[in-house]
Amino acid sequence: MRYDLDDLRLFLHIVTEGSITAGAQRMHLSLPSASARVRSLEHHAGVALLIRGRRGVRPTPAGTTLARHARDVLDQTARLESAVASYTRSLTAPLILLSGGSAMHRLVPQALISFLRTHPDTDVTVSESRTPQTVRMLADGEADLGVVLDNEAGDCGLHMEPLGDDSLVVIGQAGGILSGRTALTYSEVAEHPLVGLDADSSLRRWIEKRLGPHASVVRYRTTVADLNVLVSLAAAGAGLAVVPRRAIDPHQRLDMCELQEPWARRHHLLAWGVKDCAVSVATAALAEHLRQAALSEFSVRNPHGDAVGP
Repeated sequence: MRYDLDDLRLFLHIVTEGSITAGAQRMHLSLPSASARVRSLEHHAGVALLIRGRRGVRPTPAGTTLARHARDVLDQTARLESAVASYTRSLTAPLILLSGGSAMHRLVPQALISFLRTHPDTDVTVSESRTPQTVRMLADGEADLGVVLDNEAGDCGLHMEPLGDDSLVVIGQAGGILSGRTALTYSEVAEHPLVGLDADSSLRRWIEKRLGPHASVVRYRTTVADLNVLVSLAAAGAGLAVVPRRAIDPHQRLDMCELQEPWARRHHLLAWGVKDCAVSVATAALAEHLRQAALSEFSVRNPHGDAVGP
């Protein structure tokens, strides 16, 4: 036999309330209409489903079984409707966020986690991009937001705002080569074996561009694709590494000193695209999540409120 879903909902309400009248009210039905629906259910089932008394109704054994399975059917139906609705929902174009490799380490993932949780109907396409390319795409209306470096963005005409420190430092094993040192030049760093990022990584290419063709030849004991792995290798004594300060876990045991080069001082900026005359609500929300992620990083690295901030 075929069961009407509204009849099953009504029957569950009646069993839950112990009253046909109360069940009818929850379904916004008149009492005669609800009673007729129950009688129709019992007729099709060929067995009594309710025991009627002066103080209300209670289910028969057959009614208890029907109620249990009706609850499962309605739960499955709700999940089915939700799954199908996700395809029929009016979709908007995803936001496009561009970022250099350093910000991809913690800043962007942290912002994405909080944004996607609170904006389930907005998708975000994230791509790694060096600052010159990011600036071009933002200016051409091909992206919504970008995380860029201050010393590469220049006066590009885009709206920008400070986001956080991304200065480079030298790290190594605690108690090792860097012990007692507060700053090194890159030429001093190059005298020791290094561990570094892959040659095609945006940070490695950025550093090598600053060094120029006459830079000291360095020995890389190994290169890796991930900043976390790079920091762990340096902390374990595999070699020195040049990394953004923000990539270091403040609780990780290692030695760190300043990289004494003008180009090592750098900051992240949040750059806005020109896709629309008015910034969309979703774009503004993603920007705020990036700001909060940057502030959170700063708080972790500077628990006592040091002067250097984002």
